[in-house]
Amino acid sequence: MKPNQTLPLLFACLVGFAFSVNYTNHAPLAASLMQQFAFNKAQAGLLTSAIFLTHALMQIPGGHLADRFGGKKVILAGLLIITLGNTAIAFAGSYEQLLFWKCFIGIGTGISFIGSARYIAQSLPHEQLPKAQGLYGASILLGSGFVIFAVPQLASVFNWSGAFLCTAVIAGLALILFFVSAPAPQKNSHPHVDLGELLSHKELWLLGFLQMASFGLVIVIGTWINELLKLNIGLTPKTAGAVGSIVLLLGIITRTYGGQLVKKLGYRRLILISISFNIAGCFFLAFLASTFPLVLLAIVLLGFGCGLPYAALFSKATILFPGRAGAAMGLVNMLGIIMILAGSPLLGKIADMTGNFQMAFVALGCFSVLAFVVSLFLKEKTV
Repeated sequence: MKPNQTLPLLFACLVGFAFSVNYTNHAPLAASLMQQFAFNKAQAGLLTSAIFLTHALMQIPGGHLADRFGGKKVILAGLLIITLGNTAIAFAGSYEQLLFWKCFIGIGTGISFIGSARYIAQSLPHEQLPKAQGLYGASILLGSGFVIFAVPQLASVFNWSGAFLCTAVIAGLALILFFVSAPAPQKNSHPHVDLGELLSHKELWLLGFLQMASFGLVIVIGTWINELLKLNIGLTPKTAGAVGSIVLLLGIITRTYGGQLVKKLGYRRLILISISFNIAGCFFLAFLASTFPLVLLAIVLLGFGCGLPYAALFSKATILFPGRAGAAMGLVNMLGIIMILAGSPLLGKIADMTGNFQMAFVALGCFSVLAFVVSLFLKEKTV
């Protein structure tokens, strides 16, 4: 990769890290927040749904804005929203305020995600996109996995409000660095594509379903994995945070490698292998979660299964609609987020009703089986 292509990718990865810490920064604080504001696990799950609701709603509009005005301007607006939202949530005085500010922050993460993906597509040639999108995707999991480990440590020193202020500082620093030093993307002209044509494209919807079964699945699991480790294994919050972060941090490797691996295995075979890992991981957590080595194995399987497809999904969406890459990737990611919106509070509700996470992970395992069956009908393609 040439130097003039490396710098935009590095800045996109910086932004990916900065906004993605907001996906899961509340998850390790769930117990403290529930005690502080007197709400249950289902309501805790809604905090994840809140950020991903507005995150999802901004995918296609944000992609349209990025296609029209360029990814850089959209990124700056997103990081500003995130910085303000995290500063405000640190001073929240009720559960309702937590929920509101998580929704507000989701606007920023939504346009930051799609703006950065579009920024990469504007800055690099098509042959570099699978590798670049894989690295960008890895930075996102680095951020969301990093806070599962770091937030319990920060909260033990600064309490929960201080931990949120730390995530505000991360977004603020990224905003300043990107504004000052990030190069402007290239302006490429492509044939106009009607938005209606894009929204009716069957392959984009299929890519979105697979995003639901990979990225959506891993965020839902990342939201609750700490609680499972504490309940079933008896780990301390700090240790649970360190172990639980593996499910997301593994994506740093698997997303990076996935863009190269799909060319060797073929599209359908890569997806089937990945989802097989997810099926095994979910059922291990459902039925064998009292044995630490098997829980660790399950986490590793899920890290691989959820990370490998990422680069292929987004580079394929870009190649299908180069002139509307922002909106195309936005549709794919929006569909993937449906899993997060429904899955996080549903798992919390099931755990509240049953007193454990067994049936919750059985449900995720069954969903993964469905994804495997659907993937059998994929045509063998490479990106």
